[in-house]
Amino acid sequence: MNKPFEKKVLELRHIDKSYFMGEGLEQKVLKDINFSVSKGEFLAIMGPSGSGKSTLMNILGCLDKPTKGEYLLDGVETSQMNENELAFIRNRKIGFVFQGFNLMMRRTVEDNVVIPLIYSGKSSKESYLLADEYLKKVNLRGYEKYFPNQLSGGMQQRVAIARAMINTPEIVFADEPTGNLDTKTSHEIMTLFKELNEKGMTIILITHEPDIAKYAKRLIRIQDGQKFYDGSVKGYKED
Repeated sequence: MNKPFEKKVLELRHIDKSYFMGEGLEQKVLKDINFSVSKGEFLAIMGPSGSGKSTLMNILGCLDKPTKGEYLLDGVETSQMNENELAFIRNRKIGFVFQGFNLMMRRTVEDNVVIPLIYSGKSSKESYLLADEYLKKVNLRGYEKYFPNQLSGGMQQRVAIARAMINTPEIVFADEPTGNLDTKTSHEIMTLFKELNEKGMTIILITHEPDIAKYAKRLIRIQDGQKFYDGSVKGYKED
């Protein structure tokens, strides 16, 4: 029987990220970042604005590449992959939940949820049956034919979570998922993430809010582009 957190789903080795602004000017955003995440973890990456956490999330989500270092996703080194290979990974291995929901306002709730399945070869009938199943998981059964603008912000984020889950990805990345929500709704969404994690989903949360980070089990604190803390959420104390 496998031990909890035995399988690494991702690993970063000596990751640097710089942006070059002409005339030899270099802005180093990430500096020698090293850590791994195992299957079933709930990790929060926290840091102030400008700390480099969003740049780190873009690398983890295969939306950007590091300047130096290695990024292994499910044991495969990603830095040298071409755009088609990275797009395949984003569709099959990764789910995204963003602060702004990123829903198509002129399409129904179920149309939004099936988007990741368009590229996976599933039939339309199978895709919509799965959409109904995942909408039920996020307590939105009965809202399949609604449009996003007919829903509250919290309900729209639940649609985005169902969309992220529908391809059963290795990891769900949640980038400031409560940033546009009120306090009560924020905690409802984080409770949902906690429940999904308890069922085995690997979740990486990007946030600047300590109260939101507390829903995770492990915390990485990024400051000035460097890893400042890596340990249990309960063990972390603000300076």
